[in-house]
Amino acid sequence: MLMTLIRGAILACLTLLLVQLGAAPTGLAPLAPAQAQETSIAAPDYADWDQQASRIEELVDEGGVSDQRLSEMRSQVIEWRESFLAAQNINSGRIETVRGQINALGPAPAEGETEAEDVASRRAELNAILSELQAPGLRAIEAASRASGIVQAIDQIQRERQASALLALSPSPVLPSSWSAAATDAATLARGLGQETADRYGAISADEWRSRAPAIAGYLVAALLLLIYGWRWIDGLPRRLSATASEHSRDAVVFLASLGQIAIPTAGVYLAVRAADLTGLFGDWGRPLLMALPVAAFVLFAGRWLSGLFFPAQLPAPMEIPDAARASARINARLLSAVMAVHTILNRAIVPWDPQDDLPSGSIVPMQFSEAGAGVFHMPVIVLGAVLLFRLGVILRRVKDYDGSDQPSYAVRLTALAGTLARPIAIIVVVIGLIGYVSLANGIVWPTIRTIALLGLLILLQEFIVDLYGMMARDRNKGRQALAPVLIGFGLVLASLPVFALIWGARVSDLGEWWTRLRQGVSLGGVRLSPGAILTFLVVFAAGYGITRLVQGAFRTSILPKTRIDAGGQNAVVSGLGYVGIALAVVMAIGAAGIDMSSLAIVAGALSVGIGFGMQNVVSNFVSGIILLIERPITIGDWIRVGTSEGYVRRISVRSTQIQTFDRNNIIVPNSDLISQSVINWTKGSLQGRIIVPVNVAYGADTRRVTEILREIAEDQPIVLINPPPSVLFTGFANEGMTFEIRAVISDVNQGLGVATEIRHRIIESFLREGIVIPFTVRDFYDDDGAPLSQARAISGRRPEAGTGEGASGEEGDTKGPPGLDPRIAALASSGIEHTGGDDDGDANQS
Repeated sequence: MLMTLIRGAILACLTLLLVQLGAAPTGLAPLAPAQAQETSIAAPDYADWDQQASRIEELVDEGGVSDQRLSEMRSQVIEWRESFLAAQNINSGRIETVRGQINALGPAPAEGETEAEDVASRRAELNAILSELQAPGLRAIEAASRASGIVQAIDQIQRERQASALLALSPSPVLPSSWSAAATDAATLARGLGQETADRYGAISADEWRSRAPAIAGYLVAALLLLIYGWRWIDGLPRRLSATASEHSRDAVVFLASLGQIAIPTAGVYLAVRAADLTGLFGDWGRPLLMALPVAAFVLFAGRWLSGLFFPAQLPAPMEIPDAARASARINARLLSAVMAVHTILNRAIVPWDPQDDLPSGSIVPMQFSEAGAGVFHMPVIVLGAVLLFRLGVILRRVKDYDGSDQPSYAVRLTALAGTLARPIAIIVVVIGLIGYVSLANGIVWPTIRTIALLGLLILLQEFIVDLYGMMARDRNKGRQALAPVLIGFGLVLASLPVFALIWGARVSDLGEWWTRLRQGVSLGGVRLSPGAILTFLVVFAAGYGITRLVQGAFRTSILPKTRIDAGGQNAVVSGLGYVGIALAVVMAIGAAGIDMSSLAIVAGALSVGIGFGMQNVVSNFVSGIILLIERPITIGDWIRVGTSEGYVRRISVRSTQIQTFDRNNIIVPNSDLISQSVINWTKGSLQGRIIVPVNVAYGADTRRVTEILREIAEDQPIVLINPPPSVLFTGFANEGMTFEIRAVISDVNQGLGVATEIRHRIIESFLREGIVIPFTVRDFYDDDGAPLSQARAISGRRPEAGTGEGASGEEGDTKGPPGLDPRIAALASSGIEHTGGDDDGDANQS
């Protein structure tokens, strides 16, 4: 039964594959390419599109269309454009087939040349078919281009209106007339709230109160529990977990637990608002204020949480800030959160400062505030926010000084930059707000505060990613040293860019338009790059690179060790496979991404000039590395000398070769030096090598006997070769004696120093037995009067005392030499040394 199911599954897979290839088995009719395209992609109704597009273009050119109507028209055009983008791939498979058929006919004849009549006829027929197949896609490209132009025109109008509203000059909030207008607006708001509450309270019967009471009481009790006991419990939870959690998981667990400091009190405020809303006392006037409270609570508690983590009461902290400055920053940040919460209520429910804000219907109190009154309502909140922003900026701009390192991290530099910019911004917004540009002041101060908050959040999230990685690896230090947290943090920064754009006035529709343009691709030097193409390139290249590494590993560990190729040749084969595999992976990735190779060749040709001049050394080393791998003048393990560097070859890479000296130091030698300079390879092809041991013998020795002794010593060494036999040469006469050399070829030159050392030991032993003297230099010391001194007296500078015998004149003192000296050496010194006397300063004379 199991085998039957397996066979059925295999048959189904093969059938599906054959159908996709257009070669279905007997009894299954393959779907024609054109028909398959038509069933998968429906052609747009271009006639309907032309009518709607013309009408929208007329309205846009006329102007005066409301913002809501512009947004509706924009949405319609975007829907059309999406269908056009999908229709651009109609007949794509069939187009590629026909292009392949045309290429199979060979290149078209040049001007003035001809080709066979049947080939020319077939080429013309295929070109006609190709033009017919490309027509729907070209029509879709033209329509999509027109739709993009309309969207850009609408966006331009909306941006101009937004800029006009932002730069609108209203009466100054400090004028008495503005305060009068604000008082009138406040009285109107109060009357509206009071009248609505009184009317709705009188309209609710006792039965309705009794029916609503249980739900209201339940919501209130839950809200009080969360706001009183829950808030207190969640505030102490991170501290309790920090004391009980393991060292590698403590920081990550504390961070996750601290998120409850936002969720629990915000939930409590929401339940309280829900209870108040169930009373039915709040209508068009009171409900906007009520619905703004949960959002304001979230802003308040999120700011409190962020300030508590970024400026904690106890170390460790994300930034090196002194305790007093950190406490001051924490207080200012929390007060700033409270001001932001007040601004949230004011902007969402009472007086929106940006007319372009897309607030839902019924979320604002039903009254129109005067421009002067709106400025007075906003200005105190702006001033408070600016003052707290200035105080916070004073502390943040010093974090680079607090850090104290020569190269502070990018987080420290960004924080210091934000603090530096915060101070002038705080001053500017107050000045322009008092002049009357209240909307502009709102449009600067609150985005600045949100930007600083988002920067702090990103820094905390990156720290959390590092801690989370350390918790999974069960080692905190691994999180600090690993590459994965850095890459994830970099991706987090990229993902936050749209949020920064929204903070500074970009609309969601703007982000959608940017994404559409990015998805369509960017043309660089004739090569169109899109996110899909880049992702395809990376995936295919990563797959090819991984397969290359697997093949290299298989050859290195399983295949090549079983061949007769030496270690150097095996390394060359493995390296060559790596280069070929990576080159194939790049070519396959480029083809899979749909990048035009001809355009890429043009770009590469343009860059080749710059590469030739700016990277000539790199290219030279690369080519030299290829030559080293092919010719193999050196291999891994060889003992070489290049220039002043000598040692064993440990690694040959594309750019350089690593040599390990006898002192266990690693020297990186560029490959070009190994090609252009003379290289001595002691072990190339054979480990045999010659050693030379010089020997000095005192005059008077039997030279024939010396030669015989030295030859016997060399022949007794185990690794000295008999063919050719070692030789002893009498090389000359010198002041120090007669000079001889032992020259012997050994089987392993790597043991040369050890063999030479053993030969010298044997020479000393044999010469002592045979009474053969090795000459050496002797120093005589004299005082100012010409009397001989011992070496110790000469070095100390003390004159000899009378009666000590040192320095007394006599022939006997000149021939005995220092106490304990071998009599033969003393005799040699007395007979072969000429004393030249000392100078007036008592210097030593050397013979």
